[in-house]
Amino acid sequence: MDYEKASQYWMEKDKSSIKMPEDELKKEIDSFIKVRNVCALATASGDFVRNTPIEYNYFFGCFYLFSEGGLKFKALKDNKHVCLAIFDPVMSFTNLNSLQVTGIAEMIEPYSEEYVKVAKEKKLSIEALKRLPSPMSLIKIVPTVFDLLKSDLKKKGYSSRQQLVLKQA
Repeated sequence: MDYEKASQYWMEKDKSSIKMPEDELKKEIDSFIKVRNVCALATASGDFVRNTPIEYNYFFGCFYLFSEGGLKFKALKDNKHVCLAIFDPVMSFTNLNSLQVTGIAEMIEPYSEEYVKVAKEKKLSIEALKRLPSPMSLIKIVPTVFDLLKSDLKKKGYSSRQQLVLKQA
């Protein structure tokens, strides 16, 4: 198996792909994110890997994930680099519809100004959160790269895979 060659597949294909204008791609990505609310969060540290299905909210250009806890935090302790996968449950080669998001995770301090702001956006009661036996953790993911794979983009004259690398990457 030539792993290096296989890993370069999309980079090679992207060299001749038909790209969407960046502002149009941003709108396509935003609309994709906003009509869904569950992702698979991949975390890793050393030989430990975890992939967690989890609800997300997308506010202020970042992903926010409330969590009671779990093994994902074992990896997040050592490695803040994460990947989210958001996708439709039924896919085929002619009906691809997914988004992969690479980003940096950070923990938001419980009941801090940002924590409260996100809870309010999500319509969660701070008083109810404070009554829980232990505080809900809030993971913030700042996206650095979006990889959109959507068959319908061909109908608009673009390649089905589009990549958006953000300025802070």
